[in-house]
Amino acid sequence: MPQDSYLVGLIGSGIGPSLSPALHEREAVRQGLRLVYRLLDLDVLGVPPSAVGRLVRAARDTGYDGLNITHPCKQLVIEHLDALSPQAEALGAVNTVVFRDGRATGHNTDVTGFATSFARGLPDVPMESVVQLGAGGAGAAVAHALLTLGTGRLTVVDALADRAADLAAALERHFGPGRAAARVPAGLPALLPPADGLVHATPTGMAAHPGLPLPARLLRPRLWVAEVVYRPLETELLRTARASGCATLDGGGMAAFQAADAFRLFTGREPGSARMLADIAELAAGAPGAAGAWN
Repeated sequence: MPQDSYLVGLIGSGIGPSLSPALHEREAVRQGLRLVYRLLDLDVLGVPPSAVGRLVRAARDTGYDGLNITHPCKQLVIEHLDALSPQAEALGAVNTVVFRDGRATGHNTDVTGFATSFARGLPDVPMESVVQLGAGGAGAAVAHALLTLGTGRLTVVDALADRAADLAAALERHFGPGRAAARVPAGLPALLPPADGLVHATPTGMAAHPGLPLPARLLRPRLWVAEVVYRPLETELLRTARASGCATLDGGGMAAFQAADAFRLFTGREPGSARMLADIAELAAGAPGAAGAWN
């Protein structure tokens, strides 16, 4: 008999405001499934990020079907898994773990979630030269997605110069020389005038971190702007970019489509991605600001 009941969860820090439980449980109800989604918050449990392996083992032993993984455990969890999907291995980060036949396999749906959202929301935009703000966990996933989608050269900008350099080097190892470069924010006035697009992947603009991640004067009409933050959907960057004449993409699509891809991995059922995108808009509008941006 096909399985119709699932137990999944999310491991991370400060995840109380996460929309993942509602996204997954709503879609399960629409498909006639019973799915319980629990939060395993490191802060609430009083354990350090290094405890992620213990939590993964406990979840597997108590009958969980899978887990989502978010900050600060996306890299730390890898050594505690039995296998990785090719994408998770290339990225060096996992945001979804599936338990099957006694094995724990890591996947990364942040990459596919952003790629689907971008292709849907900004089709046919020029991508020869793209600037990305942020080289953290979400930034690494977005960078892989952008280069997979055909970006000619991606410049990763981060206040932590070593983090930007490490990501750019990893991207060039995977996609080839000349495809990525690293810079610090002071270089933005020179980088943006010739660029086709700007992708924002830092916490700036979230309810807890309001403001713009760059001077408004650097935005111009021929530059498209994609946002990763989805709480709120309408960030100050998007408002300012639209007022400057830029084509824009909010972060809701990445959140919805990464959750849809995880739902497929957990249940083997085809998710209603359009329904989950509508859920994000409703939930993000009605909930208080989250501590995290992508889970």
